[in-house]
Amino acid sequence: MPSGVPSGASGGGGAGFVQAKTIKKTDNSTSTVINPTGPEITCDTSAVTATDDITYSSPTTQGKKTDLKLDIQVPKSAGKKPLVVYVTGGGWMLSDRTANLDQRTYVADQGYVVASIQYRTTTSGATYKDALADVKSAIRYLRANADTYGIDTDHVFVWGQSAGGYLAAMTGVTNGDKTYDAGDHLDQSSQVQGVVDEFGPADLSELAADYDQAAKDFNYAAGNAAAQWVYGPGTTKSIKQYTSQMAAASPATHISSSTPPFLLLHGTADPLVSPSQTLNLFTALKDKGVDAKRVVLTGAGHGDTTVTAAISQSSSSTPSGSAGSSADGGAKPWSTKKTMSYITDFLAGHAD
Repeated sequence: MPSGVPSGASGGGGAGFVQAKTIKKTDNSTSTVINPTGPEITCDTSAVTATDDITYSSPTTQGKKTDLKLDIQVPKSAGKKPLVVYVTGGGWMLSDRTANLDQRTYVADQGYVVASIQYRTTTSGATYKDALADVKSAIRYLRANADTYGIDTDHVFVWGQSAGGYLAAMTGVTNGDKTYDAGDHLDQSSQVQGVVDEFGPADLSELAADYDQAAKDFNYAAGNAAAQWVYGPGTTKSIKQYTSQMAAASPATHISSSTPPFLLLHGTADPLVSPSQTLNLFTALKDKGVDAKRVVLTGAGHGDTTVTAAISQSSSSTPSGSAGSSADGGAKPWSTKKTMSYITDFLAGHAD
């Protein structure tokens, strides 16, 4: 782990996934392509105050109440700071708010209040609508408690990875849409001023479009976690069919004049979310006049450590050209200063 970086899980998380063995090349001519090498980030934990296990909402799903928690890091320097709400991944089934502590701390070191949130998943019978409502509940809670945490409520960003990237995108494109605002602090806005989407799915009916048949069969299996994410528990449907429900679950469907700037990032060797997912969303955003940028990491996979460890248990091979991770003794492309600079530069460029 990089010097000065706190311990903690990183990456999108999740287990039991089928790793694609072949990945079709994506046309990246409209994107910024980088070699994600060089020094890794370091963190100064003494510069932030961390508070964990804060209950921000207690929604009921399938008759069961859940106390949703967030962990927050507040810079010790004076003055109110922009807020970054971090949404972890987990294949629709997990939402470990302790994930990716190194990158979160690095962003907090740059002068941002960073809150990592838990959200409901398919394991509790939730769908994307419930999880999206949770993200918006967290944003409203933090705005309502801005004085406690030193938050500049005029500058709120959402940043997610994998399934969290999907939720970050959905949060941004539904700016101003009250459909998903439910629960407490409804007098507060859930709007965000920017979105960072790292290797997030978008059009789930094309989730495995770039992959070999075995990966497609897994992703499009009827009644799997992705199908439950859209259709709910007990479904026998597949996400392969582009139905009206699938369209409603796609960020591109919701793009409007209220959609904030986007930064999308993806690795060329991602074996879990087709790289064309962020490309297609990026193209849709640009076509609608949204300020958007897509950064492609040559050879990078799906996050740095947690995901690599999980998929290594369910697949004996790694896609050709895949960047290594700390799990296999290689580099951590998503945690280099070069990669992280695109995120911090994006935040700084829209926090004035």
